[in-house]
Amino acid sequence: MLKTDSAFQKSELAKLLQACEESADFLTFRLHDSPFFIAYFKTLVKPEIIHHDVLACFKAKNPSALEEIKAILPIDDVSITDNITDIQNKLMTGSLIFYIKEGKPDCLVVPVPSVEKRQVTTPETEYTVAGPKEAFVESLDTNLNLVRKRLPIPELQVKELVVGKLSKTRVAVVYVKGIADPENVKTVIQRINGIDYDEIADTSFLSQMIADNKNSPFPQLIDTERPDRLAAVLAEGKVGIFSDGSPTAISGPVSLITYFTAFEDYLSIWNVASAFRLLRIFAVLFSILATSSYVAILTYHYEMIPRDVLSLLITSRGTIPFPPFLEAILLELAIELLREAGARLPTKIGQTIGIVGGIVLGTAAVQAGLTSNVLLIVVATGALASFTTPIYQVSSVIRLIRFPFILFAHLLGLVGVAVCFALLISHLLKLTSLGRPFLEPIYPLRVEDFKDSIIRLPFSKQALRPLQIRAQDRQRFQQEASQKKDWDIDD
Repeated sequence: MLKTDSAFQKSELAKLLQACEESADFLTFRLHDSPFFIAYFKTLVKPEIIHHDVLACFKAKNPSALEEIKAILPIDDVSITDNITDIQNKLMTGSLIFYIKEGKPDCLVVPVPSVEKRQVTTPETEYTVAGPKEAFVESLDTNLNLVRKRLPIPELQVKELVVGKLSKTRVAVVYVKGIADPENVKTVIQRINGIDYDEIADTSFLSQMIADNKNSPFPQLIDTERPDRLAAVLAEGKVGIFSDGSPTAISGPVSLITYFTAFEDYLSIWNVASAFRLLRIFAVLFSILATSSYVAILTYHYEMIPRDVLSLLITSRGTIPFPPFLEAILLELAIELLREAGARLPTKIGQTIGIVGGIVLGTAAVQAGLTSNVLLIVVATGALASFTTPIYQVSSVIRLIRFPFILFAHLLGLVGVAVCFALLISHLLKLTSLGRPFLEPIYPLRVEDFKDSIIRLPFSKQALRPLQIRAQDRQRFQQEASQKKDWDIDD
Protein backbone atom coordinates (compact mmCIF):
# COMPACT_ATOMS: atom_id res chain seq x y z
CA MET A 1 0.00 0.00 0.00
CA LEU A 2 1.24 3.47 -0.83
CA LYS A 3 2.36 5.77 1.96
CA THR A 4 1.37 9.17 0.65
CA ASP A 5 1.92 12.64 1.97
CA SER A 6 -0.87 15.21 1.62
CA ALA A 7 0.64 16.98 -1.45
CA PHE A 8 1.10 13.74 -3.33
CA GLN A 9 -2.30 12.47 -2.26
CA LYS A 10 -3.94 15.48 -3.91
CA SER A 11 -2.06 15.05 -7.16
CA GLU A 12 -3.60 13.62 -10.34
CA LEU A 13 -1.05 10.79 -10.30
CA ALA A 14 -2.16 9.68 -6.82
CA LYS A 15 -5.79 9.64 -7.96
CA LEU A 16 -4.86 7.57 -10.98
CA LEU A 17 -2.88 5.08 -8.87
CA GLN A 18 -5.68 4.89 -6.33
CA ALA A 19 -8.18 4.05 -9.08
CA CYS A 20 -5.85 1.41 -10.52
CA GLU A 21 -5.19 -0.20 -7.12
CA GLU A 22 -8.80 -1.39 -7.00
CA SER A 23 -7.91 -3.86 -9.74
CA ALA A 24 -6.35 -7.14 -8.61
CA ASP A 25 -3.79 -7.25 -11.44
CA PHE A 26 -2.28 -3.83 -10.59
CA LEU A 27 1.03 -3.89 -8.71
CA THR A 28 2.79 -0.98 -7.00
CA PHE A 29 5.76 -1.21 -4.65
CA ARG A 30 8.78 0.71 -3.48
CA LEU A 31 12.28 -0.26 -4.49
CA HIS A 32 14.10 -0.94 -1.22
CA ASP A 33 16.65 1.78 -0.45
CA SER A 34 15.65 4.27 -3.11
CA PRO A 35 12.95 6.97 -3.26
CA PHE A 36 11.45 5.36 -6.35
CA PHE A 37 8.15 3.53 -6.60
CA ILE A 38 7.24 1.29 -9.48
CA ALA A 39 3.73 0.49 -10.75
CA TYR A 40 2.25 -1.57 -13.60
CA PHE A 41 -0.53 -3.97 -14.61
CA LYS A 42 0.98 -7.46 -14.42
CA THR A 43 -1.43 -8.78 -17.09
CA LEU A 44 -0.19 -6.25 -19.66
CA VAL A 45 3.58 -6.46 -19.27
CA LYS A 46 6.29 -9.00 -19.92
CA PRO A 47 7.63 -10.03 -16.47
CA GLU A 48 10.89 -11.42 -17.94
CA ILE A 49 11.88 -7.95 -19.19
CA ILE A 50 11.01 -6.31 -15.85
CA HIS A 51 13.07 -8.76 -13.78
CA HIS A 52 16.00 -9.40 -16.14
CA ASP A 53 16.45 -5.96 -17.70
CA VAL A 54 14.73 -3.25 -15.66
CA LEU A 55 15.13 -4.32 -12.01
CA ALA A 56 18.50 -6.02 -12.50
CA CYS A 57 19.93 -2.93 -14.19
CA PHE A 58 18.42 -0.66 -11.55
CA LYS A 59 19.98 -2.62 -8.66
CA ALA A 60 23.38 -2.79 -10.36
CA LYS A 61 23.65 0.97 -11.06
CA ASN A 62 21.61 2.33 -8.08
CA PRO A 63 20.56 5.61 -9.82
CA SER A 64 19.34 8.61 -7.84
CA ALA A 65 17.23 10.46 -10.45
CA LEU A 66 14.71 9.58 -13.15
CA GLU A 67 17.10 10.86 -15.83
CA GLU A 68 19.76 8.41 -14.61
CA ILE A 69 17.32 5.51 -14.76
CA LYS A 70 16.38 6.50 -18.30
CA ALA A 71 20.06 6.58 -19.28
CA ILE A 72 20.91 3.11 -17.94
CA LEU A 73 17.86 1.12 -19.06
CA PRO A 74 18.55 -0.98 -22.21
CA ILE A 75 15.02 -0.32 -23.56
CA ASP A 76 13.84 1.99 -26.37
CA ASP A 77 11.14 4.66 -26.16
CA VAL A 78 11.63 5.33 -22.43
CA SER A 79 10.29 8.79 -21.58
CA ILE A 80 9.80 11.17 -18.67
CA THR A 81 6.47 12.99 -18.51
CA ASP A 82 4.05 14.66 -16.12
CA ASN A 83 1.09 14.47 -18.52
CA ILE A 84 -1.43 12.37 -16.60
CA THR A 85 -3.37 11.35 -19.75
CA ASP A 86 -0.17 10.14 -21.37
CA ILE A 87 0.79 8.22 -18.22
CA GLN A 88 -2.63 6.59 -18.04
CA ASN A 89 -2.60 5.58 -21.71
CA LYS A 90 0.88 4.08 -21.38
CA LEU A 91 -0.06 2.16 -18.24
CA MET A 92 -3.08 0.70 -20.04
CA THR A 93 -1.03 -0.42 -23.01
CA GLY A 94 1.72 -2.32 -21.20
CA SER A 95 4.15 0.18 -19.64
CA LEU A 96 5.49 0.43 -16.12
CA ILE A 97 6.16 3.74 -14.40
CA PHE A 98 8.83 4.93 -11.95
CA TYR A 99 7.71 7.76 -9.72
CA ILE A 100 8.62 9.55 -6.51
CA LYS A 101 6.44 11.32 -3.97
CA GLU A 102 8.56 14.42 -3.53
CA GLY A 103 9.53 17.18 -5.93
CA LYS A 104 8.25 17.27 -9.52
CA PRO A 105 5.25 15.04 -10.39
CA ASP A 106 7.23 13.41 -13.18
CA CYS A 107 7.08 9.74 -14.12
CA LEU A 108 9.51 7.58 -16.03
CA VAL A 109 7.46 5.50 -18.46
CA VAL A 110 9.05 2.23 -19.64
CA PRO A 111 7.23 0.28 -22.40
CA VAL A 112 7.34 -3.49 -21.68
CA PRO A 113 4.13 -4.74 -23.35
CA SER A 114 3.25 -8.39 -23.53
CA VAL A 115 1.80 -8.84 -27.03
CA GLU A 116 -0.11 -12.03 -27.77
CA LYS A 117 -0.96 -12.48 -31.43
CA ARG A 118 -2.05 -15.14 -33.87
CA GLN A 119 0.25 -16.37 -36.59
CA VAL A 120 -0.40 -15.29 -40.17
CA THR A 121 -2.53 -18.02 -41.77
CA THR A 122 -4.49 -18.62 -44.97
CA PRO A 123 -7.63 -16.59 -45.83
CA GLU A 124 -10.90 -18.22 -44.79
CA THR A 125 -13.58 -16.22 -46.62
CA GLU A 126 -11.48 -15.11 -49.63
CA TYR A 127 -9.54 -18.29 -50.33
CA THR A 128 -8.08 -18.67 -53.80
CA VAL A 129 -6.56 -21.72 -55.48
CA ALA A 130 -3.70 -19.68 -56.94
CA GLY A 131 -1.89 -16.67 -55.55
CA PRO A 132 -0.63 -15.69 -52.09
CA LYS A 133 -2.01 -17.49 -49.04
CA GLU A 134 -1.53 -14.82 -46.37
CA ALA A 135 -4.39 -13.24 -44.44
CA PHE A 136 -4.59 -10.38 -41.98
CA VAL A 137 -4.52 -11.14 -38.26
CA GLU A 138 -5.75 -9.26 -35.18
CA SER A 139 -2.52 -7.26 -34.74
CA LEU A 140 -2.49 -3.80 -36.35
CA ASP A 141 1.31 -3.69 -36.59
CA THR A 142 1.45 -7.12 -38.25
CA ASN A 143 -1.21 -6.08 -40.77
CA LEU A 144 0.66 -2.89 -41.64
CA ASN A 145 3.81 -4.97 -42.06
CA LEU A 146 2.01 -7.26 -44.54
CA VAL A 147 0.93 -4.25 -46.61
CA ARG A 148 4.30 -2.47 -46.46
CA LYS A 149 5.97 -5.68 -47.64
CA ARG A 150 3.90 -5.41 -50.84
CA LEU A 151 4.24 -1.63 -51.23
CA PRO A 152 7.81 -0.84 -50.03
CA ILE A 153 7.64 2.87 -50.88
CA PRO A 154 7.87 5.96 -48.65
CA GLU A 155 4.69 7.30 -50.27
CA LEU A 156 2.67 4.69 -48.38
CA GLN A 157 1.32 6.86 -45.57
CA VAL A 158 -0.24 5.72 -42.29
CA LYS A 159 -2.32 8.08 -40.14
CA GLU A 160 -3.02 6.61 -36.72
CA LEU A 161 -6.10 7.60 -34.70
CA VAL A 162 -7.62 6.43 -31.41
CA VAL A 163 -11.37 5.70 -31.39
CA GLY A 164 -13.70 4.50 -28.62
CA LYS A 165 -14.14 6.09 -25.23
CA LEU A 166 -13.62 2.75 -23.44
CA SER A 167 -11.77 0.56 -25.94
CA LYS A 168 -9.23 3.24 -27.04
CA THR A 169 -8.89 1.29 -30.28
CA ARG A 170 -5.96 2.14 -32.54
CA VAL A 171 -7.22 2.86 -36.04
CA ALA A 172 -4.89 3.31 -39.03
CA VAL A 173 -5.85 5.14 -42.23
CA VAL A 174 -3.57 3.96 -45.05
CA TYR A 175 -3.10 5.49 -48.52
CA VAL A 176 -0.46 6.16 -51.15
CA LYS A 177 0.49 9.82 -51.20
CA GLY A 178 0.52 11.29 -54.70
CA ILE A 179 -2.06 8.76 -55.96
CA ALA A 180 -4.96 8.81 -53.48
CA ASP A 181 -7.31 11.79 -53.71
CA PRO A 182 -6.64 14.04 -50.65
CA GLU A 183 -10.38 14.70 -50.43
CA ASN A 184 -11.04 10.98 -49.92
CA VAL A 185 -8.36 10.81 -47.21
CA LYS A 186 -9.71 13.94 -45.52
CA THR A 187 -13.28 12.59 -45.61
CA VAL A 188 -12.24 9.29 -44.01
CA ILE A 189 -10.22 10.95 -41.23
CA GLN A 190 -12.98 13.48 -40.50
CA ARG A 191 -15.63 10.77 -40.25
CA ILE A 192 -13.48 8.57 -37.99
CA ASN A 193 -12.65 11.53 -35.75
CA GLY A 194 -16.38 12.23 -35.54
CA ILE A 195 -17.18 8.78 -34.12
CA ASP A 196 -18.46 8.98 -30.55
CA TYR A 197 -18.86 5.43 -29.31
CA ASP A 198 -17.58 3.54 -26.30
CA GLU A 199 -16.14 0.40 -27.94
CA ILE A 200 -14.80 -0.33 -31.43
CA ALA A 201 -14.37 -4.11 -31.64
CA ASP A 202 -13.85 -4.54 -35.38
CA THR A 203 -13.46 -2.63 -38.65
CA SER A 204 -17.10 -3.57 -39.38
CA PHE A 205 -18.08 -1.06 -36.67
CA LEU A 206 -16.16 1.66 -38.51
CA SER A 207 -17.60 0.60 -41.87
CA GLN A 208 -21.13 1.12 -40.57
CA MET A 209 -20.36 4.32 -38.67
CA ILE A 210 -18.69 6.20 -41.52
CA ALA A 211 -20.97 4.95 -44.30
CA ASP A 212 -22.73 7.56 -46.42
CA ASN A 213 -26.17 5.95 -45.97
CA LYS A 214 -26.43 4.15 -42.65
CA ASN A 215 -29.90 2.72 -43.40
CA SER A 216 -28.96 0.93 -46.61
CA PRO A 217 -28.43 -2.86 -46.42
CA PHE A 218 -25.59 -2.53 -48.95
CA PRO A 219 -22.10 -2.10 -47.45
CA GLN A 220 -20.53 1.07 -48.86
CA LEU A 221 -16.95 0.17 -47.98
CA ILE A 222 -15.53 -3.17 -49.04
CA ASP A 223 -13.79 -5.39 -46.50
CA THR A 224 -11.01 -7.85 -47.17
CA GLU A 225 -8.77 -10.21 -45.26
CA ARG A 226 -6.18 -10.38 -48.06
CA PRO A 227 -3.08 -8.14 -47.91
CA ASP A 228 -2.54 -8.52 -51.67
CA ARG A 229 -6.05 -7.28 -52.41
CA LEU A 230 -5.67 -4.27 -50.11
CA ALA A 231 -2.24 -3.44 -51.59
CA ALA A 232 -3.82 -3.55 -55.08
CA VAL A 233 -6.64 -1.12 -54.19
CA LEU A 234 -4.18 1.22 -52.42
CA ALA A 235 -2.06 1.28 -55.57
CA GLU A 236 -5.27 2.08 -57.45
CA GLY A 237 -5.78 5.20 -55.28
CA LYS A 238 -8.27 4.01 -52.67
CA VAL A 239 -8.04 4.58 -48.92
CA GLY A 240 -7.63 1.63 -46.52
CA ILE A 241 -8.67 1.46 -42.87
CA PHE A 242 -7.40 -0.93 -40.16
CA SER A 243 -8.41 -1.26 -36.56
CA ASP A 244 -6.33 -3.04 -33.93
CA GLY A 245 -7.91 -6.38 -33.00
CA SER A 246 -9.62 -6.91 -36.36
CA PRO A 247 -8.45 -9.44 -38.99
CA THR A 248 -10.01 -7.45 -41.85
CA ALA A 249 -9.37 -4.11 -43.50
CA ILE A 250 -11.91 -1.91 -45.25
CA SER A 251 -11.35 0.35 -48.23
CA GLY A 252 -13.18 2.87 -50.35
CA PRO A 253 -14.58 4.48 -52.36
CA VAL A 254 -16.18 1.45 -54.02
CA SER A 255 -18.86 0.76 -56.60
CA LEU A 256 -21.40 -2.06 -56.72
CA ILE A 257 -19.44 -3.87 -59.43
CA THR A 258 -16.47 -4.18 -57.03
CA TYR A 259 -18.43 -6.74 -55.00
CA PHE A 260 -18.40 -9.13 -57.96
CA THR A 261 -14.63 -8.84 -58.37
CA ALA A 262 -12.45 -11.57 -56.89
CA PHE A 263 -8.71 -11.10 -56.56
CA GLU A 264 -8.37 -14.41 -58.40
CA ASP A 265 -9.70 -12.60 -61.51
CA TYR A 266 -6.33 -10.87 -61.84
CA LEU A 267 -4.48 -14.19 -61.58
CA SER A 268 -6.34 -15.66 -64.57
CA ILE A 269 -6.22 -14.83 -68.26
CA TRP A 270 -8.45 -11.81 -68.88
CA ASN A 271 -11.08 -13.53 -71.03
CA VAL A 272 -11.44 -16.43 -68.57
CA ALA A 273 -11.67 -13.99 -65.67
CA SER A 274 -14.29 -11.93 -67.52
CA ALA A 275 -16.41 -15.02 -68.17
CA PHE A 276 -16.45 -15.94 -64.48
CA ARG A 277 -17.21 -12.34 -63.50
CA LEU A 278 -20.22 -12.35 -65.84
CA LEU A 279 -21.26 -15.70 -64.35
CA ARG A 280 -21.25 -14.15 -60.86
CA ILE A 281 -23.43 -11.23 -61.98
CA PHE A 282 -25.87 -13.64 -63.64
CA ALA A 283 -25.90 -15.80 -60.49
CA VAL A 284 -26.81 -12.83 -58.31
CA LEU A 285 -29.64 -11.77 -60.64
CA PHE A 286 -30.89 -15.38 -60.71
CA SER A 287 -30.74 -15.59 -56.92
CA ILE A 288 -32.81 -12.40 -56.52
CA LEU A 289 -35.38 -13.07 -59.25
CA ALA A 290 -35.80 -16.86 -59.46
CA THR A 291 -38.20 -17.49 -56.55
CA SER A 292 -40.19 -14.29 -57.09
CA SER A 293 -40.61 -15.10 -60.80
CA TYR A 294 -41.82 -18.59 -59.85
CA VAL A 295 -44.45 -17.09 -57.53
CA ALA A 296 -45.51 -14.44 -60.06
CA ILE A 297 -45.84 -16.83 -63.01
CA LEU A 298 -47.72 -19.53 -61.10
CA THR A 299 -50.04 -16.97 -59.50
CA TYR A 300 -50.81 -14.63 -62.41
CA HIS A 301 -49.08 -15.64 -65.66
CA TYR A 302 -49.29 -19.44 -65.93
CA GLU A 303 -50.21 -19.01 -69.60
CA MET A 304 -46.58 -18.03 -70.21
CA ILE A 305 -45.43 -21.52 -69.27
CA PRO A 306 -45.02 -24.04 -72.12
CA ARG A 307 -47.65 -26.79 -72.01
CA ASP A 308 -45.17 -29.58 -71.24
CA VAL A 309 -43.60 -27.65 -68.38
CA LEU A 310 -47.03 -26.60 -67.10
CA SER A 311 -48.16 -30.22 -66.86
CA LEU A 312 -44.99 -31.00 -64.93
CA LEU A 313 -45.70 -28.14 -62.50
CA ILE A 314 -49.33 -29.21 -62.08
CA THR A 315 -48.17 -32.74 -61.25
CA SER A 316 -45.56 -31.38 -58.87
CA ARG A 317 -48.01 -29.08 -57.07
CA GLY A 318 -50.99 -31.44 -57.17
CA THR A 319 -51.01 -32.13 -53.42
CA ILE A 320 -49.60 -28.83 -52.13
CA PRO A 321 -52.14 -27.17 -49.79
CA PHE A 322 -50.47 -23.73 -49.84
CA PRO A 323 -50.52 -21.00 -52.50
CA PRO A 324 -47.16 -20.43 -54.28
CA PHE A 325 -46.40 -17.37 -52.13
CA LEU A 326 -46.71 -19.19 -48.81
CA GLU A 327 -44.93 -22.24 -50.18
CA ALA A 328 -41.98 -20.10 -51.34
CA ILE A 329 -41.76 -18.11 -48.09
CA LEU A 330 -41.74 -21.28 -45.95
CA LEU A 331 -39.03 -22.88 -48.06
CA GLU A 332 -36.89 -19.72 -48.12
CA LEU A 333 -37.19 -19.43 -44.33
CA ALA A 334 -36.20 -23.09 -43.93
CA ILE A 335 -33.08 -22.49 -46.05
CA GLU A 336 -32.20 -19.42 -43.96
CA LEU A 337 -32.71 -21.36 -40.72
CA LEU A 338 -30.35 -24.09 -41.92
CA ARG A 339 -27.74 -21.54 -42.98
CA GLU A 340 -27.98 -19.61 -39.71
CA ALA A 341 -27.79 -22.77 -37.59
CA GLY A 342 -24.83 -24.07 -39.61
CA ALA A 343 -22.98 -20.77 -39.23
CA ARG A 344 -23.43 -20.65 -35.44
CA LEU A 345 -22.28 -24.21 -34.75
CA PRO A 346 -18.67 -25.49 -34.74
CA THR A 347 -17.35 -26.10 -38.27
CA LYS A 348 -17.71 -29.88 -38.47
CA ILE A 349 -21.14 -29.95 -36.82
CA GLY A 350 -22.28 -27.01 -38.93
CA GLN A 351 -21.36 -28.79 -42.16
CA THR A 352 -23.21 -31.90 -41.00
CA ILE A 353 -26.29 -29.90 -40.07
CA GLY A 354 -26.23 -28.17 -43.45
CA ILE A 355 -25.92 -31.34 -45.52
CA VAL A 356 -28.13 -33.67 -43.47
CA GLY A 357 -30.69 -30.96 -42.66
CA GLY A 358 -30.95 -29.86 -46.28
CA ILE A 359 -31.37 -33.37 -47.68
CA VAL A 360 -33.64 -34.69 -44.94
CA LEU A 361 -35.85 -31.58 -44.70
CA GLY A 362 -36.06 -31.16 -48.46
CA THR A 363 -36.96 -34.80 -49.13
CA ALA A 364 -39.38 -34.95 -46.21
CA ALA A 365 -41.11 -31.70 -47.25
CA VAL A 366 -41.66 -32.98 -50.80
CA GLN A 367 -42.87 -36.41 -49.64
CA ALA A 368 -45.22 -34.81 -47.10
CA GLY A 369 -46.71 -32.66 -49.83
CA LEU A 370 -45.71 -29.37 -48.19
CA THR A 371 -43.69 -28.11 -51.15
CA SER A 372 -43.10 -29.02 -54.77
CA ASN A 373 -39.82 -30.49 -55.92
CA VAL A 374 -39.63 -27.81 -58.66
CA LEU A 375 -39.67 -24.98 -56.11
CA LEU A 376 -37.19 -26.89 -53.97
CA ILE A 377 -34.77 -26.92 -56.91
CA VAL A 378 -35.38 -23.21 -57.64
CA VAL A 379 -34.83 -22.11 -54.02
CA ALA A 380 -31.77 -24.32 -53.49
CA THR A 381 -30.16 -23.10 -56.74
CA GLY A 382 -30.92 -19.49 -55.80
CA ALA A 383 -29.32 -19.99 -52.38
CA LEU A 384 -26.21 -21.48 -53.99
CA ALA A 385 -26.05 -18.63 -56.51
CA SER A 386 -26.08 -16.03 -53.71
CA PHE A 387 -22.77 -17.43 -52.41
CA THR A 388 -20.90 -16.85 -55.70
CA THR A 389 -20.06 -13.25 -54.71
CA PRO A 390 -16.48 -12.99 -53.39
CA ILE A 391 -17.56 -10.64 -50.57
CA TYR A 392 -19.51 -12.43 -47.85
CA GLN A 393 -21.44 -9.34 -46.69
CA VAL A 394 -23.10 -8.94 -50.09
CA SER A 395 -24.35 -12.54 -50.18
CA SER A 396 -26.28 -11.78 -46.97
CA VAL A 397 -27.83 -8.70 -48.58
CA ILE A 398 -28.84 -10.68 -51.68
CA ARG A 399 -30.60 -13.32 -49.59
CA LEU A 400 -32.41 -10.62 -47.61
CA ILE A 401 -33.75 -8.62 -50.56
CA ARG A 402 -35.33 -11.75 -52.11
CA PHE A 403 -38.18 -11.54 -49.59
CA PRO A 404 -39.62 -8.15 -50.73
CA PHE A 405 -39.36 -9.41 -54.33
CA ILE A 406 -41.48 -12.45 -53.40
CA LEU A 407 -44.04 -10.23 -51.65
CA PHE A 408 -44.34 -7.88 -54.65
CA ALA A 409 -44.63 -10.92 -56.96
CA HIS A 410 -47.50 -12.23 -54.84
CA LEU A 411 -49.31 -8.87 -54.94
CA LEU A 412 -48.78 -7.77 -58.55
CA GLY A 413 -47.20 -10.65 -60.44
CA LEU A 414 -44.36 -9.82 -62.83
CA VAL A 415 -45.40 -6.16 -62.68
CA GLY A 416 -44.65 -6.31 -58.95
CA VAL A 417 -41.24 -7.85 -59.65
CA ALA A 418 -40.53 -5.00 -62.09
CA VAL A 419 -41.70 -2.39 -59.55
CA CYS A 420 -39.50 -3.92 -56.82
CA PHE A 421 -36.54 -4.02 -59.20
CA ALA A 422 -37.13 -0.34 -60.08
CA LEU A 423 -37.19 0.54 -56.36
CA LEU A 424 -33.93 -1.36 -55.86
CA ILE A 425 -32.26 0.45 -58.77
CA SER A 426 -33.49 3.85 -57.54
CA HIS A 427 -32.02 3.09 -54.10
CA LEU A 428 -28.69 2.11 -55.68
CA LEU A 429 -28.70 5.26 -57.80
CA LYS A 430 -28.89 7.40 -54.66
CA LEU A 431 -26.15 5.50 -52.82
CA THR A 432 -22.63 6.90 -52.60
CA SER A 433 -19.37 5.65 -51.18
CA LEU A 434 -17.29 8.42 -49.58
CA GLY A 435 -19.32 10.78 -51.73
CA ARG A 436 -18.59 8.90 -54.99
CA PRO A 437 -21.45 7.31 -57.03
CA PHE A 438 -22.10 3.70 -56.06
CA LEU A 439 -23.35 2.56 -59.49
CA GLU A 440 -20.40 3.93 -61.43
CA PRO A 441 -19.53 3.23 -64.32
CA ILE A 442 -23.15 2.40 -65.23
CA TYR A 443 -24.42 5.65 -63.70
CA PRO A 444 -22.92 8.09 -64.34
CA LEU A 445 -21.97 6.37 -67.58
CA ARG A 446 -18.19 6.25 -67.89
CA VAL A 447 -17.26 3.96 -70.73
CA GLU A 448 -13.58 4.16 -69.86
CA ASP A 449 -14.11 2.48 -66.48
CA PHE A 450 -15.83 -0.55 -68.05
CA LYS A 451 -12.37 -2.00 -68.78
CA ASP A 452 -12.31 -3.44 -65.24
CA SER A 453 -15.92 -3.66 -64.12
CA ILE A 454 -18.41 -6.07 -65.70
CA ILE A 455 -15.52 -7.61 -67.63
CA ARG A 456 -11.76 -7.36 -67.17
CA LEU A 457 -9.63 -6.32 -70.11
CA PRO A 458 -5.91 -7.24 -70.38
CA PHE A 459 -3.46 -5.37 -68.14
CA SER A 460 -2.04 -3.63 -71.22
CA LYS A 461 -5.41 -1.90 -71.69
CA GLN A 462 -5.51 -0.54 -68.14
CA ALA A 463 -2.98 2.25 -68.29
CA LEU A 464 -5.32 4.63 -66.47
CA ARG A 465 -6.72 4.24 -62.97
CA PRO A 466 -10.54 4.28 -62.59
CA LEU A 467 -12.14 7.71 -62.85
CA GLN A 468 -14.43 7.07 -59.87
CA ILE A 469 -11.54 7.12 -57.38
CA ARG A 470 -10.35 10.54 -58.62
CA ALA A 471 -6.72 9.49 -58.24
CA GLN A 472 -4.21 12.35 -58.26
CA ASP A 473 -2.04 10.45 -60.71
CA ARG A 474 -4.29 8.57 -63.11
CA GLN A 475 -1.44 7.07 -65.14
CA ARG A 476 -0.58 3.53 -64.06
CA PHE A 477 2.09 3.09 -66.72
CA GLN A 478 3.17 4.54 -70.04
CA GLN A 479 1.84 2.75 -73.06
CA GLU A 480 4.79 2.39 -75.39
CA ALA A 481 4.41 1.19 -78.92
CA SER A 482 6.16 -2.15 -79.11
CA GLN A 483 6.39 -4.41 -82.05
CA LYS A 484 6.19 -8.06 -81.25
CA LYS A 485 8.38 -10.41 -83.24
CA ASP A 486 7.80 -14.01 -84.10
CA TRP A 487 11.06 -15.91 -83.82
CA ASP A 488 11.65 -18.96 -85.93
CA ILE A 489 13.00 -21.80 -83.84
CA ASP A 490 15.49 -22.77 -86.59
CA ASP A 491 17.07 -19.31 -86.44
